[in-house]
Amino acid sequence: MAKRELNCSFCGRSKSEVNLLIAGIDAHICDDCIEQGHSIVLEEIKQKKGVTNELKGDLKKPKEIRAFLDSYVIGQDQTKKTLAVAVYNHYKRLLQEDNNDGIEIEKSNILMVGETGTGKTLVAKTIAKLLQVPLAIVDATVLTEAGYVGEDVESLLTRLLQAADYDVAKAEKGIVFIDEIDKIARKGDNPSITRDVSGEGVQQGLLKLLEGTVVNVPPKGGRKHPDQKYIEVDTKNILFIAGGAFDGINKHISKRLNQQAVGYSSSVEGDSIDKNNLLQYIIPKDIKDFGLIPEIIGRLPVLTHMNPLDRDTLRSILTEPKNALIKQYKKLFAMDNIDFTIEDEALDFIVDKALEYKLGARGLRSLSEAILTEAMYELPGSEVNSFTVDKFYAEKALNKSLLTKLQQAS
Repeated sequence: MAKRELNCSFCGRSKSEVNLLIAGIDAHICDDCIEQGHSIVLEEIKQKKGVTNELKGDLKKPKEIRAFLDSYVIGQDQTKKTLAVAVYNHYKRLLQEDNNDGIEIEKSNILMVGETGTGKTLVAKTIAKLLQVPLAIVDATVLTEAGYVGEDVESLLTRLLQAADYDVAKAEKGIVFIDEIDKIARKGDNPSITRDVSGEGVQQGLLKLLEGTVVNVPPKGGRKHPDQKYIEVDTKNILFIAGGAFDGINKHISKRLNQQAVGYSSSVEGDSIDKNNLLQYIIPKDIKDFGLIPEIIGRLPVLTHMNPLDRDTLRSILTEPKNALIKQYKKLFAMDNIDFTIEDEALDFIVDKALEYKLGARGLRSLSEAILTEAMYELPGSEVNSFTVDKFYAEKALNKSLLTKLQQAS
């Protein structure tokens, strides 16, 4: 009687087709199946632990986070300190060991209020760069209530999944920056008159997302791919940072401050208020009066503000940060073997114009582009190996740029 050839009980291949066949009590397994099973086990462990082990040992202390922010963001000292503490506490929460004391640390989502160009998005990008976690920057203006034209709130997590290369465990430890959150403010005082599909309706949809829930996320986006398989994402460990200009909130702050001034002491109290920067006195009540519902304010417990950029801050932004605008232009010209320098008077001129146009730090970039575009067009490929910008050149180039645009408009 011929001896029966042994086979792998998993893949069915015979002993002669594999390198090694290990015998069990009533079954056999080959070396290929062992390796495949080992990789599956490692992947499962990774899914359960997420990126917790990667954060251990690399988690920066609040002062270290603040120092890193200082190298990229000028000014905004209170905001940087607040964010450093909130981010540190959030990731300590992720690293806490399971215990039996019944104490569960809650998530500290952040709401930043500040004028355009003050650095809200830059701060979020810098923190994500430091922590090396996925960051999704999304615009709240495109969000609508489910069933209406626009994007559902779940699309926020689609962007985060894309930033994490569809690694769910990594995405669940990431950061979502919701820009322009003030644009989803309640459109009217009475919510029952009309359906507010891009205002209060979106806020209601965000509630569970911010607090922490398991969401079915469409990996390719919303309604254009109805046949796609959904991915489950748990948002309880995702840090949400919301930012907005809240244009017009100063009148709510001013009204609240003036209501408390009664009698002879009112003028004394009023003198101590900095009327040029009312945002520093902001409290959750002002956000509620602006149009965000109390439930969403409660899920964004860390409230901070961005100070308006004064002349000295704008001047520093041009030259001091690690990624300063002038350093970028120096590098661009250096790639064409051109030594680029700009005089202090020209820098002061750019800052003065930025203040005049009230565009914040973004205005610096627009003005610099207008002044340097002609040179960046003419000089590459020429025999010029050095280029200096003084105030006269800056004024002439800017006036020429504005004149060209006016001529094109007419």
